[in-house]
Amino acid sequence: MLIAERDKLNAAIAALQGDAARKRPGRPAKNATANTTPAAEAKPARKKRNFSPAQRKKQAERMKAFWAAKRKAAKKAA
Repeated sequence: MLIAERDKLNAAIAALQGDAARKRPGRPAKNATANTTPAAEAKPARKKRNFSPAQRKKQAERMKAFWAAKRKAAKKAA
């Protein structure tokens, strides 16, 4: 009788662990309840930084100069 009870318990344990044991290791499944922690909810959202048109123009000029220098260096190396 004890052996039969042990077999039932082992079968129940195997059934509960069966899904977890068969899954591949890797990134955990997406779970909506796991992502809603009190710390995450308490953080204020970051403000989006916007460039003014003048800032955008200056940045464009800097990037054009950066890529021109990069092309020039690549041309010298080749």
